[in-house]
This record gives sequence, C-alpha cells and structure tokens, in this order.
Amino acid sequence: MVKQNIGVVNSLIRITCGLTGICYGMLNLQKRPWQQGNWTIITLSAMKVGEGIVRFCPVTYLLENQMTTSGQSHGQGNQRLNKQDSQKSQEHS
Repeated sequence: MVKQNIGVVNSLIRITCGLTGICYGMLNLQKRPWQQGNWTIITLSAMKVGEGIVRFCPVTYLLENQMTTSGQSHGQGNQRLNKQDSQKSQEHS
C-alpha cells in the first residue's frame, strides 16, 4: 500500500490541471497531429491526474526522503563531534 503524501486540495488541483492539460493536448493533436509535443503534454497531464487520484507524488516522496536522510546524517555527525569534544576536554582536565 502506498502512503499518501499530498493533501486533498493539492490532489484536486492536480486532477483539474491534469484534465485541462489532456484536453489542451488532444485539441492540439487534432490541429497538428505530426507534432510529438502534444503526446508529451498528454502523458504528463495523465500522470498528474493519476497522482491526484492516488494522492501520492513520487517527486515529493523523493524530496522528503532526501531531506530526512540528509538531516539524520548531519545530526549524527554533530553528535560524533560533540562526543569527541567532550572526550578531549576530559583528557585535558
């Protein structure tokens, strides 16, 4: 089961913008079927609709994991430095 990581308002905005993008891409596809950019717009918009329905964004997930991972590594490094400083101060005393 995928843990939801976006809110209700965010998902509604994604669904609305995604459906708008799909309509825009389809209309442009009728006018200029030889352009590949229309398929890109349709594909990206469909992904946004899917993200809104499932309420899970992989980019948000990756950014949250990166922030927590980097925060933990910096925190552990600071703890190690503090322990070394306290040991040095005890040796000098």
